[in-house]
Amino acid sequence: MLRSLSCRGIGRRAANVRRAAACALVAVACIATATPASARAYPESIPLPVDFQPEGIAVGPGSVFYVSSIASGDIYRGDLRTGAGAVFVDAPTGSAALGLKVDQPHHLLFVAGGPTGAAYVYDTRTGASVATYQFAPSGASLLNDVVVTRDAAYFTDSFAPVLYKIPIDSHGTLGAGSTIVLTGPAASFIPGAFNLNGIDATPDGSTLIVSHADLGQVFTIDPVTGSSEVIDVAGLVPGTLDGLLLQGRTLWVVENFANTLVGVTLSPDLSSGAITSVIQSPLFQVPATVARHGDRLALVNTRFDLGFPPPFGPGAPPGTEFNVAVVRAH
Repeated sequence: MLRSLSCRGIGRRAANVRRAAACALVAVACIATATPASARAYPESIPLPVDFQPEGIAVGPGSVFYVSSIASGDIYRGDLRTGAGAVFVDAPTGSAALGLKVDQPHHLLFVAGGPTGAAYVYDTRTGASVATYQFAPSGASLLNDVVVTRDAAYFTDSFAPVLYKIPIDSHGTLGAGSTIVLTGPAASFIPGAFNLNGIDATPDGSTLIVSHADLGQVFTIDPVTGSSEVIDVAGLVPGTLDGLLLQGRTLWVVENFANTLVGVTLSPDLSSGAITSVIQSPLFQVPATVARHGDRLALVNTRFDLGFPPPFGPGAPPGTEFNVAVVRAH
């Protein structure tokens, strides 16, 4: 929910220059200074609207990204390559939006509705509402994050040991929502705390991976039975675990108030993992979630250190600026 940049810069390709002896000095100068448009650096910080109070980030086709507003439920759409963007979904009053994911084949955007207890689905081409699922009572739940597999979207609830499921058929038609009751260690529940938070899935969708914010642990979950197992990882910071991103055998874990992105290399059977990468940046201001575009990782800064948004607090002071921070994976 919720100090130097590592591996900065991008590779440069020299322009094609004739290497004639008579113009060798000119050729060297051209090689040193020419930078094709395709190799220009992406912005490392992308501004969001003032007072937007973001929480979730997802990538779409090309360099498109989406960011959610926990305060209003609005969705911002931008371009990681240019930094340009605008509000894409103007949600009704009373909405909220946290984690979100794109189903590219079906042009759908799935959004966790936080304290509203709802999940929202939008058309990524128009921003129009496709469906709303009321999974839990408003004010008594916190739909926090979502992952989309080939046949379903799954949502975490930080206030209950369950997952919520929306089936998706091969044509993109959505089925009836259902609740998956969890068993095993992922069902551990601390009253008054943020429990289950981030979520991702293996490529075939047969195993889900979730984080437990306060315990500082990650788990595997069988989406059919709800049974769970611990992924044994030493060194994660309890009270900070937020969004997850599975990239091959690397599980990226956002540690929000630690202002850190941790890379965990998982064992083949997903029973354990070891921290093999730690990324920190002066651009991090309590990041919550992470999305990948090529070898770049984009994190949305919540600035929760300035105040949690309603209903958990007064929110950041009026006029607060927010941004997306972009770093290189390593």
